[in-house]
Amino acid sequence: MVHDAAGRLLLVRRRRAPGRGRWSLPGGRVEPGESDAVAVVREVREETGLLTEPDALVGTVVRGPYEIHDYACVVLGGHLVAGDDADAARWVDLATFTDLDAADALAPELAETLRTWNTLPR
Repeated sequence: MVHDAAGRLLLVRRRRAPGRGRWSLPGGRVEPGESDAVAVVREVREETGLLTEPDALVGTVVRGPYEIHDYACVVLGGHLVAGDDADAARWVDLATFTDLDAADALAPELAETLRTWNTLPR
C-alpha cells in the first residue's frame, strides 16, 4: 500500500484473474525463499515501475484461497508505468477512489477494507 506525499493511493488495474479489469493495490505472490519484504519490493516494481521500501504491516485479509498481507510502503524512485499483470497504474485521490467504488471498478471489498484500516486516499 503506497500513498504519496499528497495522500493519493497507488492503484493498478488487474490484467489477469483474479480481479481482471478491476482496480486494486499492487501485489502478488511471495515466491519460494522470499521474505514478505522482498516480495513486496519485487511485486510493486513489476506492476508499477516504482522502487519502494516496505514499512509496517497495515493488515491482513483472506480472499478465497489467498491470505494477503498489506504493508505500508515508501517510494524511493522509479517512474510510474503499468507492467507485469497490470494494464494501468495511477495515483488516485479520495474523489477518484469514490468514483471507482461507485462504478464497481474496485476489487471486491477493497474500499471497505481500506475504510476499516483508515488508509483511504485523501
